[in-house]
Amino acid sequence: MHRFKPKRYEEYGYVLDVFPASRKPGYQVARNEFIVQILGEEYFTLLEAAVNERYKPQIGFRIYIGREAPRELIRIIKRITSDELTEIARINLENIVQKVVTEQESRFVEFFNRSNPISPRLHALELIPGVGKKMLQKVLEERDAEPFESYEDIKKRVGLL
Repeated sequence: MHRFKPKRYEEYGYVLDVFPASRKPGYQVARNEFIVQILGEEYFTLLEAAVNERYKPQIGFRIYIGREAPRELIRIIKRITSDELTEIARINLENIVQKVVTEQESRFVEFFNRSNPISPRLHALELIPGVGKKMLQKVLEERDAEPFESYEDIKKRVGLL
């Protein structure tokens, strides 16, 4: 029996790069549209979209890309991989991820407080760079004593981040 993963749709995204449609041959894009590479805010999905020039997208801006977005202004073309990002998008990616993680602090602190083992040998926290077995034990001991409240709290109590 197959288990299907439901599609995850992004509501908002951050513009990584904007360029003319002429740089991406093969796409059916109107003359008054640009191609935009976007990082989704919720699931960090990489997307390419055709955006009307009236929308005036700029790098780093947060834009609405949900299902209710008017298609004459923005139209998602496809999901892309990191290999398909332009050089400019690659340069902007780290800063924008950092911006999202900073703005949504409570969401990511909650991850530290609620994460569980993925398998008998691997905990979800071990997927974070800098967290090995010893650091994991320290994080688990501290969160059992009292849940973390902020990045500063994690940094102070565990020495991480």
